[in-house]
Amino acid sequence: MKPHAFVAMPFGSKLGHDGQPIDFNRVYVEYLQPALEAAGLEVFRADQELRAGDIRADLFQELLLADLVVADLTLDNPNVWYELGVRHALRARGVVLVQGPRPEQPFDIYTDRKLRYALRDGAPDPATLAADCAALTAMVRASMASSTRRKVSPVFQLIPNLEQPPWRQLLLVERNEFSDTFANWSRRMEVARQKNRPGDILVLADETPVRALRLEGKRSAGHALLKLKQYELALEQFETALGVDPDDQTSREQKAVCLCTLGRYDEAREWVRQLTHDYPRDPECWALAGRVEKENWTSRWRQPGLTPAQMHAAASQENAALGAAIEPYYGAFVADPAHHVSGINALTLQVLRQHCAGKSSRTVIDNLTGGVLWASLSAQERDRKSYAARASYAQLCLLVNSLESVRDEYGNMVAAANRDWFALDSSRETLALLRDIDFRPAETSVALTIVEREIARSSPPFEPRQVLLFSGHMVDAPGRQPARFPAACEHHAAEKIAETLDRLAVGPGDLALAQAASGGDLLFLEACQARGVRLQAMLPFDEPEFIERSVLPASNGEHWRQRYFSLTRGIDNQPLIMPAELGTLPKDLRGEEANAFERCNLWLLYTALAWGIDKVRFVCLWNGGGGDGLGGTAHMYQEVKRRTGRVSWIDTRTLW
Repeated sequence: MKPHAFVAMPFGSKLGHDGQPIDFNRVYVEYLQPALEAAGLEVFRADQELRAGDIRADLFQELLLADLVVADLTLDNPNVWYELGVRHALRARGVVLVQGPRPEQPFDIYTDRKLRYALRDGAPDPATLAADCAALTAMVRASMASSTRRKVSPVFQLIPNLEQPPWRQLLLVERNEFSDTFANWSRRMEVARQKNRPGDILVLADETPVRALRLEGKRSAGHALLKLKQYELALEQFETALGVDPDDQTSREQKAVCLCTLGRYDEAREWVRQLTHDYPRDPECWALAGRVEKENWTSRWRQPGLTPAQMHAAASQENAALGAAIEPYYGAFVADPAHHVSGINALTLQVLRQHCAGKSSRTVIDNLTGGVLWASLSAQERDRKSYAARASYAQLCLLVNSLESVRDEYGNMVAAANRDWFALDSSRETLALLRDIDFRPAETSVALTIVEREIARSSPPFEPRQVLLFSGHMVDAPGRQPARFPAACEHHAAEKIAETLDRLAVGPGDLALAQAASGGDLLFLEACQARGVRLQAMLPFDEPEFIERSVLPASNGEHWRQRYFSLTRGIDNQPLIMPAELGTLPKDLRGEEANAFERCNLWLLYTALAWGIDKVRFVCLWNGGGGDGLGGTAHMYQEVKRRTGRVSWIDTRTLW
């Protein structure tokens, strides 16, 4: 969605300071609205709200949550000044001031930068209008692009420790259009999270009505991609979130996690250093610092092809790096003794230092053992279903208890997982690390066997070898001129698709994503089905409407409909319906709906990318033209080319 601008200004015709009338409606239509739209914003002012309800409530919501407020101070209009005061009092930034001719400047904002526009005969001056619009467009673009740390509000400038409220606290008590939109969006996001569909989350994150929600949407997408171990894409989401709010602590932390996991330790270390500087008492930040150093330590000795004994010997040479990891974990646990995750990591690394013949203190180990015991058991008392607390306690037993105790507690731990594959996989990674360093081989082997047995009982996520993404022309409707994909070319197109799939060595273990329109889509899906590929059709409309709009219009439409049903009956995954999965099409401020085909193409693209950019193979059946709009093959081709460049293009002009 585009950023949202709210205009605070007089309405209709008002007398200026010289006694001559000014037509502010023309000022809005001829100057403000086009200049703001040229800057890429959706524009709104209070008199455009025609629906029934409390206009004041709607106005307040706009003032508090709009990405930008533009205030016209040509006149000393009490409503405009009041609205500007509300914005300045609760939001630190996001205000642009404009004014027409006036004899003197108001004292309270005398030093504030204001953009002036010219009037003639009570309306924008035609002689300067183009320049005035260009100046406003440039100022708005600069304001939107500038760091969100810069405070514009004089209230926040004068009170340096004043913090603006989180956007959720700016939702009004009364339900309004924004709160209803937000509630529906939140429900969709939660469903997508529960279904673990990052592609859905990425689409919804692009459809947020204001930047505050975009921040939340991008964070959610990043978390979902982290869960799928798609670290590059996750990093992209957190960096986008930080573009909205560079001070967002969660996004800063998760960016550090991504950098660390990608092996970019120097960058991760610098991000964490800034976090611990800004939040010196936050155990999560210090634990993150420990994680970066722990990953760095591990990378120095954990090499493929080495035996556990060899890795143990190599790890024994990295005592300094191990100490750098212990210190922040230990500090986090001291700062917050309830933070059992930091405690168990500090204890584990201390014990491993002892295992690697490094310097260690028996007193410190004993103290940490008692602390982690209390912290993990207390956490279990607070939440009987807490997998993290049970995992900390089980790991504690592995470090210091008997084999029988390890067997019992890891059994309890996997039961608490409730077959959560991702949680179990995280525990497996920790145990694999201990196995590789040859730590307590019997106990580690028993624990690893229990966890791997439970993982085998769980439902691991399908991990495709390749993700085949398709977009292509429908078979021409009867009489279409100029011809694009004539029905007579169907056989030749099918041969070219088959050749392309064979060249890509497509087969079982791959995933194919496409709509299921007559022509290219169905030919592609049928060819993939014949090669044992897992299919997932994704439709922009409910099935009856999709068939009516995208299957039947083709030449021999009834024949294509039968092929559609034959295909969908023969696959395990039934077509996903966009309105059911993502909700109704979003609307802009004028009430115009988004393009359903464009949205579906983005849905397909994001779903494919969520499996990993390196896995995506885009196949298109296309004449190279502009297509029929943003949702056409041309749009998809450009999007994939921009992101991955892995394109197999079958030019329909060569089929004739």
